[in-house]
Amino acid sequence: MSDLLERLRGRGWRMTSQRRVVAEVLNGEHVHLTADEVHVRAAERLPEISRATVYNTLGELVSLGEVIEVSTDGRAKRYDPNAHQPHHHLVCSRCGMIRDVHPDGDPLADLPTGERFGFTVSAAEVTYRGLCPSCA
Repeated sequence: MSDLLERLRGRGWRMTSQRRVVAEVLNGEHVHLTADEVHVRAAERLPEISRATVYNTLGELVSLGEVIEVSTDGRAKRYDPNAHQPHHHLVCSRCGMIRDVHPDGDPLADLPTGERFGFTVSAAEVTYRGLCPSCA
């Protein structure tokens, strides 16, 4: 489960009501919402929150490294609060549902030296694709 709210409080991030609501909407396991989905859910809790405030808050959370932007196949960016828990993504090719997965092994170690082309590789993003149970 994401500990986004605790991390933000620990950083001393100024927790306005708008920021708090955005963080609450994002908090959880397997959360991969679009900005519009965050806005809809945030507005249910705080009707006066603007779309611009949601977008600005998401941008700030990404800049802080507390949320990851996830893009898949030209679909809308999604926001993942599990920025400090190493994981990969499993994406449904039909509906776009995303789940966090934690496979064994190190994807950096799996890239042979001859395939690095002189790069100093520091990170790897792995996306598994298939059909979710609902779409299968």
